[in-house]
Amino acid sequence: MKTSFSLVTAPALVVVYGIVRLLDGRDGERGPGLAWTVGHLAFFVALLLFVPVLWEMRRLAGRGAFATGTAVCAGVGVVCALVQIGIDLVVGALAADHSDMSRMFSEVQDVPGVELAVYAVGPMLFFLGLLVAACHLAAVRAVPVWQAGAVVLSVLLSFLGLDLLPVSGLLMVAGLAPLARRSALVHVKQA
Repeated sequence: MKTSFSLVTAPALVVVYGIVRLLDGRDGERGPGLAWTVGHLAFFVALLLFVPVLWEMRRLAGRGAFATGTAVCAGVGVVCALVQIGIDLVVGALAADHSDMSRMFSEVQDVPGVELAVYAVGPMLFFLGLLVAACHLAAVRAVPVWQAGAVVLSVLLSFLGLDLLPVSGLLMVAGLAPLARRSALVHVKQA
């Protein structure tokens, strides 16, 4: 899969997830059901596509130890977030109703270490890694400051609340999509 595809599609799927999540919550509850599943599948695929995005950001930053460490930390965050989304999908598929979902989530989160690794700290590594990678790209002048700023603002908005994910995703598209053309040109020259 081409990196340029991932640079556009990963953040676009964050927008999709955010919109579906808002629609799912119109009745005051989220999940289980089709909207829950579709939204979570969109985010699951987005996370998978962020792996080549992170690796491309590493390449653009010069492939040094700092860039590599940032990509690896963010990659660990992706894995943790994928586990979380996987749990969400399974619970959503098995639960009869919202209260059944709550009970199942409580059981999963009561397992020692799961709350911390899969729900609290682990996924944050992805967002922090993305933020640091964007700042690093601006610092080494691989991208304009506005482009890195869009990614940074996107991450900061996502920390404020999941209801802001559609806007956060659009900012991510603005910050990452310009890299798609550049990535495609690099890969054409290497071919």
